[in-house]
Amino acid sequence: MAGNSEPLSPRAKLAVTAGRAAAAVSKAAGRGSGSVIGGKVALRLDPDLLGRLAQHLDVILVSATNGKTTTTRLIAEALRAAGPVVSNALGANMPAGITSALAGGSDARYGVIEVDEKYLAGVARDTEPKAIALLNLSRDQLDRAAETRMLAEKWREGLTGTKAIVIANADDPLIVWAASSSPNVVWVAAGQEWKDDAWSCPSCGGVLQRPGDDWVCGECGFRRPVPSWALNGDYVLDPHGAAWPIHLQLPGRANKANAATSAAVAAAFGVPPQVALERMYQVQAVAGRYDVVTFQERQMRLLLAKNPAGWLETFSLIDPPPTPVILSVNARGADGTDTSWLWDVDYTRLAGHPICVIGDRKLDLAVRLEVAGLDFRVCADVDEAVRISPPGRIETIANYTAFQDLRRRVGN
Repeated sequence: MAGNSEPLSPRAKLAVTAGRAAAAVSKAAGRGSGSVIGGKVALRLDPDLLGRLAQHLDVILVSATNGKTTTTRLIAEALRAAGPVVSNALGANMPAGITSALAGGSDARYGVIEVDEKYLAGVARDTEPKAIALLNLSRDQLDRAAETRMLAEKWREGLTGTKAIVIANADDPLIVWAASSSPNVVWVAAGQEWKDDAWSCPSCGGVLQRPGDDWVCGECGFRRPVPSWALNGDYVLDPHGAAWPIHLQLPGRANKANAATSAAVAAAFGVPPQVALERMYQVQAVAGRYDVVTFQERQMRLLLAKNPAGWLETFSLIDPPPTPVILSVNARGADGTDTSWLWDVDYTRLAGHPICVIGDRKLDLAVRLEVAGLDFRVCADVDEAVRISPPGRIETIANYTAFQDLRRRVGN
């Protein structure tokens, strides 16, 4: 357990107070939660504030392209069995948002922190985490975050020699490459459905061979490590071979994988798998994701999919045809302004669904669906899309800012 911290300095206290004031003003003005602007103000006044706020905590960092918000929530729920937790539960995952979250955790024992992939190494340096969970890496916002192999290399360099326990997905070659520089790694067989970013060896560039669930580079021998934890259907297998049932209210195989990783993290802090997994059942939705809402007397399930790997996982959990589907895509700053990734998504999986398309970039998406040979309607907004959708619960899939737009409109 982390030791008791020194009291905050007057400068740090001033920074925290000023950050809270800025956040309150931003929230009152209707500009969101205010956590980001509050953190920016606080860090401007005390650039070392993040480290000061983390010093009394056992910090767990969670990073990935997909699933980090949900996994952060699951880990936080599991660790509450062992003590109070502070977490950036709403997903503000850059240093300013993380600072705001930790400023409210003076009485916490654990800090469970989601970290944007680009900032992982820096946040790890500032917070001295006890554990780091690495889930997956795939293409996402290439105009901002850079190519996946470059990102894996930055992680590898930043985590070299870390004192943290690294809990990492053995099935993602990029994650294995990034984590292999760490002296203490717990490998989890969490699976990898999306493989299109991991066919070449991150170590030498050779072609990876993928016999069954295994993978190995035929040129340099870089290979899948032997996992000590594994997702096996509806069970988590622990290092002793015991199988623990997964009961989640969150849908899909990807969330079972998130639960398996979360159980491994919790075990590192003394929380048994049975206790951890039972606590995870309490999570019904994560920042609005998977929520079922009523709008215009219709039920809508809200699903977030930000990149090709995320869309692939989402397609696997929606109800079968003829369930109506609404797709919404934006390309604002927080999404990445390049929509070429739409061509990497296999939209033919939506065949048989009545589809409506909305969002800032609905015409880009319409062209992609036309090429895929799907029937769809382009609509002005969600109101029209809901109005013309046939009966049944509507599966609504959106990327990041489109998802936030939907939540505001449908009242969630």
